[in-house]
Amino acid sequence: MTVARDSYTLHMIRITRDITIDDSEISEEFVRASGPGGQNVNKVSTAVQLRFNVYASPSLPWDVRNRLIKLAGNRINTAGELMINAQRYRTQGQNRADARERLVELILAATHKPKPRKKTKPSKAAKKRRIETKRKIGENKRTRSQPPAHDDE
Repeated sequence: MTVARDSYTLHMIRITRDITIDDSEISEEFVRASGPGGQNVNKVSTAVQLRFNVYASPSLPWDVRNRLIKLAGNRINTAGELMINAQRYRTQGQNRADARERLVELILAATHKPKPRKKTKPSKAAKKRRIETKRKIGENKRTRSQPPAHDDE
């Protein structure tokens, strides 16, 4: 989405209806990709390292921010920057779009609130079955430990 302001253009990434991220919150660095690719890999910086500061972002609500930190795991450094490396494609443009798409997917996943766990009690019948099973197993073990009875008559 592009929003025109005065003489310059401001780009925004829409995550949901309520959440949009300003382009200025994202930094991208183009580096050389690793792996196969012939001479192209050695000459052209096509891989993208996208950085998004989760801690400092004014665009994210607190609950989404906390879930994003948990979801991202070790992709967030101690400074609070989420790092996404994209080198799937051979062009900068495709890798840049891929990195941004992965960022959007990750934030979108963080917007979903987990269902609260409801405590349940086992039914009377389930308790009875459990006790009966325990009794049978205990009986079985008791018969194993007793030596066979001898009839001396």
